[in-house]
Amino acid sequence: MTYHGHDNRQPSRVRAGCGCAGIVGVVTAIVLIVALTGWLFSIFKSPIVNTSRQLVPTDVPPAAGQEPPRIDVHASGRTSNNLAAWAAPIAEATSIDAQAVRAYGNAALIAAESWPACQLSWNTLAGLGWVETRHGTYTGRTFDSAALDDNGFVQPAIIGPALNGTNGFALVRDTDGGQIDGDTEYDHAAGPMQFIPESWQRYGRDANGDGQADPQQIDDAALGAANLLCADGRDLATAQGWQDAIFSYNLSNDYVVKVRDAAANYALNQPAHR
Repeated sequence: MTYHGHDNRQPSRVRAGCGCAGIVGVVTAIVLIVALTGWLFSIFKSPIVNTSRQLVPTDVPPAAGQEPPRIDVHASGRTSNNLAAWAAPIAEATSIDAQAVRAYGNAALIAAESWPACQLSWNTLAGLGWVETRHGTYTGRTFDSAALDDNGFVQPAIIGPALNGTNGFALVRDTDGGQIDGDTEYDHAAGPMQFIPESWQRYGRDANGDGQADPQQIDDAALGAANLLCADGRDLATAQGWQDAIFSYNLSNDYVVKVRDAAANYALNQPAHR
């Protein structure tokens, strides 16, 4: 620190001694340098992990991801669990929660049977899940993240902002008596796929076998999204059909690009983020 002004302090007398402090400091510095050098050599001797990413195509629709194996989607209980072996390596490569991968695959298989003309791929659902809530982990609050519990429910529940016509949000007055979003005045988007109550009442489906369609449960939410995308006889294997389907979720060109890029990354078996 620079001292401004006149210093009236007297210089201290030099004390007699051997100067050991200086020697100890030099020895300590030498030891630290040797340790640091050894650490650096250990890094460079270790194998370097290749973190390069494949370039993401801009095709619409994006390429389909690895197809899930056929399972009995009519079996009792949570049928998505039967995709565990298929989902595990994909989850590891893409950094998606394995439960979410299973849910997207399960929904795509149900869609293939229920709406065969739709040709919906699981990674398109995953692209939506990434953009909406990072697969059930983003709540919109910086220090309050969420996660899927062992049964696929988001904890804590994800409830979006009130659709009250302010701050760029649409005005959507309550349609569910607050049963889904806890608000009896305005609607909110809910769950990992961010359904507003009115849309959930139309498209929500039970996919985990508990007899109730819940937008906060990842299997149900993924199937609800598949139902919405495949509505009106859309063919998602065509550019127009895929784009119209994503527009039905959010009428924004920027949104379409973000979903496309995420889905294309997942088709390449790599994370959506950079």
